[in-house]
Amino acid sequence: MATTQYDISTYLDEAKALAQKVAKVSDKIDHDRQIPTDLANEMADKGFFRLLLPESLGGAELKHPDFLQILEIFANVDGSTAWCVNQNNVFSTNSLRMPEDIAKEIWGEQRAVVTNGPPTSLSQAIPVDGGYKLSGRWHFSSGMDHATWIAAMAPISDGTGSKDASRDRTGARIMLIPKDQVTFLDLWQVNGLRGTASFSYEIEDLFVPMDHTYDPTWTPRNITGVYAIPTTLLFATGFSTVALGVARSSLDSAISIAGEKVPGRSSSLLQSQPSTHRVIGEAEAIWKASKAFLGQSASAVWESAYKKQSLTTEERINLRLATTHGIRMAAQIVDMTYNLCGTDAIFERNPIQRKFQDVHVMTQHTQGRFSNYETAGQFFLGLEPSGNF
Repeated sequence: MATTQYDISTYLDEAKALAQKVAKVSDKIDHDRQIPTDLANEMADKGFFRLLLPESLGGAELKHPDFLQILEIFANVDGSTAWCVNQNNVFSTNSLRMPEDIAKEIWGEQRAVVTNGPPTSLSQAIPVDGGYKLSGRWHFSSGMDHATWIAAMAPISDGTGSKDASRDRTGARIMLIPKDQVTFLDLWQVNGLRGTASFSYEIEDLFVPMDHTYDPTWTPRNITGVYAIPTTLLFATGFSTVALGVARSSLDSAISIAGEKVPGRSSSLLQSQPSTHRVIGEAEAIWKASKAFLGQSASAVWESAYKKQSLTTEERINLRLATTHGIRMAAQIVDMTYNLCGTDAIFERNPIQRKFQDVHVMTQHTQGRFSNYETAGQFFLGLEPSGNF
């Protein structure tokens, strides 16, 4: 592990200060579908896209529990910003899989951010002398507006297009490309997580040198601490933390609204009605239980990764289950607050409206799929679990 001791209280204080700035421009983030450039640059300058990057590359190399504390601070004020903080930081752990000199080239700049997204069936890399000729289309590249590099996954093809990278990723490689070498596509026409700038891009017959590629299945050069945790579970834990942060904020908003709103055909405040008492009590129980399960599972994984540099199957399965459940329960909580607030909740002026849109985009992500419950169920039934964990 890193030998330099960082002061987590300093990071937390800085995160809170930045989160206040994010809160002030959250409407702009949503409307413009990106974090404002000056704010994204400030976050980068203060190291908030380098939190999980190894110290050897100029990163903070935070302990994972500390990173999650920071993530929760941003999630409480804006889901899109928190999503990008998680996405861009977790991907930086792949710096230990790519050639070391290329990792230094990419993250040599303080504002360096790598964005990635899944390939479509059009994507392929054809071997040529010294590297690959890359073509295709990629979607969901969160943080693309403030990113400086693109990580494009593609199958190695013979040129016949016989392999679909969107379905079969065996033998695929990650191609590292400066962002100015791709063609931007504005296909991020959505109602939730708009501010993530999860745009698409196209590439046609671009030469990518061999040393700017790597196999995502390669073992990291360093497998201590956070780097011993599978990347998919790092993504999942962060996204579940974001979802539960959005749910917490939605619940707090509902509690505030209940103290001011008199529902139609009623003479008393919303907070005085027994049905409101039940909804708030049930939502609090769901949130606290989901957060506790996520925290317990993430802590167990961290302890094993930090002390043993390895995880048991049960630890991985429990975290897969806790992260998926956190996302699904976060959506349930937001739905409860949305319904509680009645017609007011359908308007943009109501803070719950955006949280409703954001959390229902999160449930559609691979980390929130119901099929992840099946993976856990297989394990607990004594079967060989399938899926990604």
